[in-house]
This record gives sequence, structure tokens and C-alpha cells, in this order.
Amino acid sequence: MADIETDVLVVGTGPAGSATAALLSSAGVANMVVNRYRWLANTPRAHITNQRAMEVLRDLGPDVEAEAVMHASPQELMGENVFCESLAGEEIGRMKSWGTHPLSKAEHLLSSPTFMNDLPQTFMEPILFKTACSRGTQARMSTEYLSHVQDEDGVTTTLRDRLSGGTFTVRSKFLVGADGGNSLVAEQLGLPFEGKMGVGGSMNILFRADLSKYVAHRPSVLYWVMQPGADVGGIGMGLVRMVRPWNEWLIVWGYDINQPPPDVTPELATEVARQLVGDPALEIELLGANTWTVNNCFATNMQKGRVFIMGDAAHRHPPSNGLGSNTSIQDGFNLAWKLAKVVKGQAGIGLLDSYTVERAPIARQIVTRANQSIAEFGPIFEALGMDGGVDHEKIQKNMEARCDATPAAEAQREALRKAMAFKKYEFDAHGVEMNQRYRSDAVVTDGQEEPAFEKDRELHYAPTTWPGARLPHVWVFERSGNKVSTLDLCGRGEFTLLTGIGGEAWVKAAETVGAELGLPIRTHVIGPRRPIEDHTGDWARASEIRDAGCLIVRPDHHVAWRSETLAADPVAELRRVLKSILAR
Repeated sequence: MADIETDVLVVGTGPAGSATAALLSSAGVANMVVNRYRWLANTPRAHITNQRAMEVLRDLGPDVEAEAVMHASPQELMGENVFCESLAGEEIGRMKSWGTHPLSKAEHLLSSPTFMNDLPQTFMEPILFKTACSRGTQARMSTEYLSHVQDEDGVTTTLRDRLSGGTFTVRSKFLVGADGGNSLVAEQLGLPFEGKMGVGGSMNILFRADLSKYVAHRPSVLYWVMQPGADVGGIGMGLVRMVRPWNEWLIVWGYDINQPPPDVTPELATEVARQLVGDPALEIELLGANTWTVNNCFATNMQKGRVFIMGDAAHRHPPSNGLGSNTSIQDGFNLAWKLAKVVKGQAGIGLLDSYTVERAPIARQIVTRANQSIAEFGPIFEALGMDGGVDHEKIQKNMEARCDATPAAEAQREALRKAMAFKKYEFDAHGVEMNQRYRSDAVVTDGQEEPAFEKDRELHYAPTTWPGARLPHVWVFERSGNKVSTLDLCGRGEFTLLTGIGGEAWVKAAETVGAELGLPIRTHVIGPRRPIEDHTGDWARASEIRDAGCLIVRPDHHVAWRSETLAADPVAELRRVLKSILAR
């Protein structure tokens, strides 16, 4: 007999683990989360929070979304990426990023009810962890995962209490390894990975200093310092990142991965800060320092039997594009509803096979994109004459040549402008953030062709109700006049059926099939004089179905199935589709 029993054991309280626990508790599923440390994130590692991740927080409840917004730096302060010789020195250029360009801002407003923001992990984790615990999650800190054994009915996990040194066992139906880039759960599962760990080395220097006079007039999250001798994890420059405007900062500074990690003393930290800020008299309050490695590695299979991995355990990459915690939270959004349906007996265990099928391609995509973004700094270096050599005088001369009134200098300036503009693939890649389309047995397309991307799929979000895609957001209206997002009509752990006038038979079919399967199905009829109205016509244009057609939307906002018109036998159609999706 195990010492403790629960439905789902989650190892790790980072964005992936805490989000999963919060979603499970919200669905009424007993779960336990453990963390080998005494508390949550002690450094502001992840910070860029995109619209899709914010939609998950919104799904957890308006209070959760509001708390995140309260603590975050708003999108307008994320501003423009600045390239400079130092914060106090000459500015080389800047680019509008993170949806702040007017054209990009319009896409953001049309795509989601939420707003991108900058929320350091030291704030995000406590919000998710508190949400989980307040809704029923049992949490244990200073508790270390040692091993697990699984059988046909469940998983027995051995844990160590790091305070007493004693071990104990937890019996669960499922185990989730959200235990970071050095995941012991993934290692013990023997899951296959592609890529390489430790391709570059970087150190973080976290400090306080009022730098308002250098930055307040040009707000940004990231200030890239281009100067001879600056080197960040293989990127080739120094980075000064805003943590809290404008008095808390994180410097990222590279070191040779083939050498031992440096000892970041207060003296070294102050020296580096003074160099990148460009103020030889700068005094800092050093808050902490740590080293990390640039990784290029992802799992091609994220589960084995009743054990799953997610977050950094599954996709290990540099912070480029700000994809880490966002993807981790979305891993949890994908898996949690499936675990809940299986635990409650509303779905067969085969539903869980769709987790790897849907999320492993995303892991591959974001790891590839993040590492590619590092390489895409190359044209900037080339334009500036920063050729990777060690002749600092030559590099400085090359950088200054762009100011000359010569054809060569004009060509250099043009090359630099183009190189900076191309960095939109890292700093304004809305499509990478929003275009996930799933292809698995948890989606029924009935042979409907996937629509092509008319614009660059990495830069631009392409809304569609093609099964597998995220439900498009548009504003619709309650009879009271309050506007609600189409995403707000769905989610919260349940399937949703959306139809229009003439599609009432779908609603009755949902009641019938839901009762048969023991599956709650939320329904909405959208149209004039109905509880939800489409005054602007935006839903009629976005839905890609006729009024009497219907959409079935999964708990994670992805379209599971659609019918353009009313079926001859709606009950039979819904029964067929839902039994297929739920592996019943």
C-alpha cells in the first residue's frame, strides 16, 4: 500500500506543473504537486507572456487573468527592441516588437480578448500555484522525485522529504513530469530526444539600479548592447533586460561553454553592468546570479503508458521568441482536460495518446524557432562588421563606418535596417504563438481540407474553424448588451456546441448524446433575439458554417468537429464524433 493516494501526481511547480494542477483542480480532479525546492521560482527567468497563454489564465477565471495583468508590465512598455553600443551610449537602431507596431497591434486586437504582457516567472508561478492550491491541489515543497513504477492501473512514485530525509510513496492513476530541463522523470522513462544540450553558456546577473534616465523615453523589455567583447550564449552581444520598470534588471552575459562556469562575484557583476549600461560609476544592488546553458533539444515522444512529460522537460531551448513558459502552460491546457475526462470515466484511456501527437510537433517547432532566432542575429553582426574576431579596434572601426557619406556606408546602413527588420521573426512572430493546428484522433475533420496560410504562418495568425485549429475570437453580445468573446463561451473543462438559428436540433442532440455518454456539453445558439447575439456579423464571417451548422469545441478551445449545415440525423452525428474523439 502506498503512503498517499491521488488521481494525478505532478512533479514540478513551474508554469507547466502549476498550470496543470490548477486546471485539474478546477475540473474537480484530485491531484498532488511536489517541488524539490522550498519555494517557487526565485529568479525572473521566463517573462514574455503571449495571448494564448493569457487565454489559459482567462479560462481559469477572470480573477486569475486580472491578477496576472495587475502584476505584469503592460504591452505598451514592452515597446521597441533597442540596439545600442551601451544604454548610455549611441543607439544603433530599434524595431517595434511584441505587437506594438500599429499593424501588428491590430492583428493582436482582432485575434484574442487578452493582451500580451511581460510577467516575470517570479509572479506567474505564485499565481498559478495559488490557484491550484486554493481549488484543491495538495502541495508538498522540499519533496524530491526519486523513481516510479507503473502498471496497468496506475503509477507508484517514490519521493524523498528533503527536510527529514525520509522516503514515501504516492499511488496515482497518472504521473506528470514537469520537472524542468534536467527532468529525471523523462530520463527514467527513457523517452527519445532529438538535438543537443549545452550548445552555449550564459550567466544571468539580477540587480537593482535606477536606469530611468537611459530608458524611460524608449521603453522596452530588451536592450541589446552591441560592443566589442560583449557575448551572450553564442549570440555575440550583451543583453540588458527589464524586469520591473525601470529599477530592476537582468543582464545576460555569455561565457565559453567549453570552460567551467564562471564565479559571478559582486565585483564581476558590477563590472559587467557598468560596461553594458555605459556608466563607469554605476552602483548596483546585486540580487542574484546564476549560469545556464543554451539547449537545442526536444522530445519526439512525450508519454509512455500512464506517465507524461511537459514544459522544459520536453522542449529545451534558449529564451529567444519568449516561447518557454507560454508553451509549457499550453502543454498543461492540452493534457489536463484529457486526464480529467479519463479520470471521470467520460473518455477512454486512448484519448491520452493524442497528447504526444498534438504537442510533440509544437515542441519541435518552438525549439527549432528559438535556436534559429539566435542564428538570425548574424546579418546584424555582418552589417556592423562584428565578424566574431578579437580585434576590438577593427570591430569598432567597422561599426563607426556606417556614419560615413560613402556608397559603402549607405549600403551598410541599408543592410543594417534590413537585418533589424528581419528580427520580427523573433520579436513579433504572432503566427508562431497562435497558429497551432492539431492533427490527431481527438479531432474529426471528415476529410475537410486544411485552409492554406495566405500570409507568412510564422508572422501572422490565420483564424479558421477547421477542426484542429483554435476557435477564432470575435466579440459577441449578451442580451444585456455585455460583450463576450467566443472563447469565453467555451472551455472551463467542458465541450461546447455552437450553432445558430435553425440549428436547435443540434442542441437537443447534445442533450441526448451527453446524457448517453455521461458528458456535460455546453450549448449556445447565436443569433437575433437569442441569449447570444452577433450584432457586428463578425461571428457569421468567422464561423465558416451556415446558421444551422454547428461547431464542437474542445475544453482547450480547439475545434473538434464542424458541420456546415444541419445533419439529417444530428444525434447520430454527434454520437459518432464524440465517441471517436473520446475513444469510447
